[in-house]
Amino acid sequence: LFLYFQFLKAFDYSPWNGYLYKLDVGWPKAPEYFTGQPVCVAVDSLRGLVYVAQRGDNIPKVLVFSEEGYFLYSWNDTIEIPHGIFVLSNATDSSVWITDVGTGKYGHTVKKYSPSGKLLQILGTPGSAGSSLYPLQFDQPAEIFVEESGDSYVVDGDGGINNRLLKLTEDYKEMWLRGPKGTGIGEFRIPHSVTVDSFGRVWVADRDNKRIQVFDKDTGEWLGTWSSCFEEDGPSSVRFTPNNKYLIVAHLNVSRLSVLAAPPVGTIGKCVIVTTIQLADETKPHLVDVDMKSGAIYVAEIGAQQVQKYVPL
Repeated sequence: LFLYFQFLKAFDYSPWNGYLYKLDVGWPKAPEYFTGQPVCVAVDSLRGLVYVAQRGDNIPKVLVFSEEGYFLYSWNDTIEIPHGIFVLSNATDSSVWITDVGTGKYGHTVKKYSPSGKLLQILGTPGSAGSSLYPLQFDQPAEIFVEESGDSYVVDGDGGINNRLLKLTEDYKEMWLRGPKGTGIGEFRIPHSVTVDSFGRVWVADRDNKRIQVFDKDTGEWLGTWSSCFEEDGPSSVRFTPNNKYLIVAHLNVSRLSVLAAPPVGTIGKCVIVTTIQLADETKPHLVDVDMKSGAIYVAEIGAQQVQKYVPL
């Protein structure tokens, strides 16, 4: 049903100039492993691994696939209700970060795991929703982005009391904070996804305000807002292509992906849609990730209860 609905014309996509994106109908090889509701996906580009977190009772919460689509293994410990997932990978090590929006003893936290699922670190106060910074508390944290330096960016507020963006140091202390709930500059209504580009800018999907806000990663200074591209439906997920020229955005309610032209330096300017991928009705793309080697896009679809892969031909 979800096979050949869409092709994407890409412009200036080095190193695949003029090529198309196409649905990889053979990924994954065994879709029956999606026994719950896949909500997020993350790619370890260096090791060729794809992590999928899914919701449901008595099921593996994390599934691990090869980039070719073969199921490898799963794990389930200490995750209640996953929301966002991020992989930090280098030549010597990799770690998997998962935000947990559950309300039980493991919830309201961000957790760091080894690739095999060993719990290494917990950010926040397990089972306790709140807004405190000392000790650190979250309320339904949506997503995290971690830099090689160890600094991290958390969007905290998938419907909870918090609507904020935090930058944390390597030892998880607040460096700066933006919020709270509102429609003004630096305010949010469900900050749902966060990513950082190679020019030192933090991009946040401010979903219910139907806009993307951009901040300086060092100071937290507000740099600009894009809203004209989101009049029909707000952004649910934000990820850059490998060359940082384009921003892949998911629109949950209209089942669509947009490719936006990203400004290289200087002013943020106006939002420009390069092209779109229209998914099948009720597919509901929640969060996406991009393979930084191949440029492939992975889409976690809560409506279709699957993850799909789009590859540049």
